Amino acid sequence: MKLKVKENGELLSYLYDNLDMPKKKIKQYLTHGSIYVNNVKTRQYNYPLINGMEIVIDTDNKNKKVLPFDIVFEDDNIIVVNKPAGLLTIATAKEKEKTLYHIVSDYLKSNNHSARVFVVHRLDKDTSGIVMFAKNKNVKYAYQNSWDNLAIKRQLQDNWNEYVTLREYVAVVHNKLKNKSGRIVQNLKETKTNLVYVTKKDDGKEAITNYNVVKENDKYSLVSINIETGRKNQIRVAFASLGNAILGDTKYGVKDDFNRLYLHANRLKMYYPVIKKDILFETANPEKIKKVIK
Repeated sequence: MKLKVKENGELLSYLYDNLDMPKKKIKQYLTHGSIYVNNVKTRQYNYPLINGMEIVIDTDNKNKKVLPFDIVFEDDNIIVVNKPAGLLTIATAKEKEKTLYHIVSDYLKSNNHSARVFVVHRLDKDTSGIVMFAKNKNVKYAYQNSWDNLAIKRQLQDNWNEYVTLREYVAVVHNKLKNKSGRIVQNLKETKTNLVYVTKKDDGKEAITNYNVVKENDKYSLVSINIETGRKNQIRVAFASLGNAILGDTKYGVKDDFNRLYLHANRLKMYYPVIKKDILFETANPEKIKKVIK
C-alpha cells in the first residue's frame, strides 16, 4: 500500500487522516516496523513528513533492515540516525573503517554508487543518540529554488550553532544533585592527552550546560540536559565537576559496574533551510537508561 504525501505534517496524524482502517491497526503497523517513508523504516509516531514523500505500508513486512541502527529521518538532502554508544562518528588515526560515517556512507552507496555523505556535527564515541549527515544529491522543491547538496552541507556546517535551537540529552548521574535544576557555565581546555578540564574564566572556550532532574533515588539521578554550546566532553566534565559523574564515565568519573556511558542525545531541533522552517528529531531513551532508575 502506497501513499503520496501532499502536505507537511507528522506521520501518525497523516495516516489517521488518509487511511481507511482502524487507528489501532495503523499503530500496529508502526510498532511492528512495517511502515516506510521514502524507503526508510520508521516506528516514530511524529516522524516529520514533507510534501512529495512516499509512504509504503508493508503488510507482509518483507523489507530488510539495511542499517544496524535506526534511521530517525531521511530525505534527499540529509540523513539523521540514532548512533549507538561505543561507535566513533568519524575516523581517527587509529580507527578508519568502524565509524558511523563509514557505515552510513556504505548504506547510501548500496543504493547509489555515486552517493556521498558529509559530516555536519558529531557525538563523542561513548555517547549515543541523534547524528545528522548531509547527502550529495540534487533536489528541487516546488516552493523553493533548486538546491545542490554541497550548498546544503555548507549551510548546515557554517551555520550549525545558529540553525540549532535545541540540543537535548538525557543522562543518569551518580547520587542526588544538590540543586534540582541549574545552568553550568565553565571555560574548558584540552590537554595533549585529550583530557578536557575546567580553566579560568578568561581562558579556554566557554561551555554552557542547562539541566533539570527528572527522577532520583538514593543512588542515581535521571537528568534532562540542554546545551547552549557544543564543546568536546562538555556534559561529562560539567557533571563530574559537580561531584555527580555520569554512570559509566571512567574518563572523568569513577570506576563502576556500568559497561556504557549513560548519556544519550535524544532531541535535536533545528531550522532546515530546504523547507525554511524548524524540524524536530527525537529518539526514545535506550533501555539501559530506562531501567537503571524507574
